[in-house]
Amino acid sequence: MPTITIRDQATTGGTTGELTIDILSEELTVRELIRARVYQEVQDFNLRQLKDAAAPFRGLVQPTDAEVTLNGFRLKTPRQLDWKPQFEKACDAFEASRVLVLIDDHQAASLDERVMLRPTTEVTFLRLTPLVGG
Repeated sequence: MPTITIRDQATTGGTTGELTIDILSEELTVRELIRARVYQEVQDFNLRQLKDAAAPFRGLVQPTDAEVTLNGFRLKTPRQLDWKPQFEKACDAFEASRVLVLIDDHQAASLDERVMLRPTTEVTFLRLTPLVGG
């Protein structure tokens, strides 16, 4: 079972977050990779919520009824998140090119694209920010 580190990167080039996840298979689709990432980040958040209800959600996509903060997203009403809506939003963001997935030096083109993961594989999620007025 490979363990990989996923990095979130800003368009300015800086890393904005890291997440380590265990993958069940060395070969999977981009959709399965996004699913594993979203599932893990939601589970981590839900555990943090038990200790600190004001903890921000540092995930790939903004949950419903949440506002953007400096350190992630703050839920207007503290609650446990369900990973499935977050996964659907993440897939929509990928298909709309609001999120790019880079595997080593290759940009994933579709959710159904198959990728091989090795211990040295670098996975980066790049969130694109829409231009204001453009």
